[in-house]
Amino acid sequence: MTGVHRKTRPGAPAGFFAVEAAGLRWLDVPGGPRVARVLDVGATHLDVERIRPSTATPADAHMFGRALAVLHDAGAPAFGALPPGAGASGFFGPLDDPLVMVAGAWDDWPTFYAEARLRPVVEQGLERGVLTRDDAAAVEAVCDRLGTLAGPSVGEPPARLHGDLWSGNVLWCPDGVLIDPAAHGGHRETDLAMLALFGAPHLEEILAGYTEAHPLTPGWQGRVRLHQLYPLAAHAVLFGGGYVGQTRRLLEELGV
Repeated sequence: MTGVHRKTRPGAPAGFFAVEAAGLRWLDVPGGPRVARVLDVGATHLDVERIRPSTATPADAHMFGRALAVLHDAGAPAFGALPPGAGASGFFGPLDDPLVMVAGAWDDWPTFYAEARLRPVVEQGLERGVLTRDDAAAVEAVCDRLGTLAGPSVGEPPARLHGDLWSGNVLWCPDGVLIDPAAHGGHRETDLAMLALFGAPHLEEILAGYTEAHPLTPGWQGRVRLHQLYPLAAHAVLFGGGYVGQTRRLLEELGV
């Protein structure tokens, strides 16, 4: 890994790059995954070390899973908490059109998921004309049942999450290196569900390594789609198209 990778955007939302830099630093914990090193940050740019990716092997994926469990176990002060120095709100989505990600401090995951993720993304979708009042009602019905849907995992403490852990934000060289986080305190199953949403390489080995380090709460397989609702809805808001239909089908799967 050599050189500098610069992300830049004139007119970026206030604090956008500072939030990302704070997230990268917060995710760098002993025994956790490798994290792209922050070299410089300003109002309109972020410089990180350039990662030259290779192809992941099953062994690499297994080791990454173990390291990810260590990162999650580093914890967070509360559900919704942002990294130190991140400011008042986070961001989720692409550089040219990020969604504001609500931050705060919630005592339990269902309340956090409803108040800081699902209801805000519906409002964003309504504002952009992508989602409808029927969609909002369906999401509200899910919010009303989150305590039940979360099952025995509802009592888990807040984990230290990458927050946007789709496969493109893990670069293999050969070990997994984290980039482009939306870091916050959340439920550890959320990062794993995001890896599954867009098909991480050797996902079975990632999960095997993870569960060796920290077994998942029984029934986690049945909660994957629940944790995918926010990122899928956010993609609907950002990109429209087929993501809107996928979001509606997921709401139907959740029994709404």
